[in-house]
Amino acid sequence: MTENFYPDISPFKTGLAGKCPRCGRGKLFNGYLTVAKSCTNCGLSFSFADAGDGAAWFVLLFVCVFGVGSILGIEVAYSPPFWVHVLIAIPVLIILPMVLLRPVKGMFLCQQWKMGAREGRQEK
Repeated sequence: MTENFYPDISPFKTGLAGKCPRCGRGKLFNGYLTVAKSCTNCGLSFSFADAGDGAAWFVLLFVCVFGVGSILGIEVAYSPPFWVHVLIAIPVLIILPMVLLRPVKGMFLCQQWKMGAREGRQEK
């Protein structure tokens, strides 16, 4: 009886790429943030996947600190007109979270699989 061998892959590498945490080849997502039912390459079921709001929380925390910090820094250093702030704030505060959300969610899900994290249950 031969079992499939899957190498130990970094959850950060597979998560950022949106790949299966076990084989590193199949797609983790069906859509933008919709998790696939299973890996098309190795057949791993993604039923364990529950990132909750963790990815969104970390992305928004980072983007808000970075975004507001950069806007305030530009204001203090250059005192530009209002339209310059609009040109900077829209990409930083709207587009950056959209770009970062999928890779961060992928990292969370791959880390969850690697660590064997599951939903908490009370013992009776």
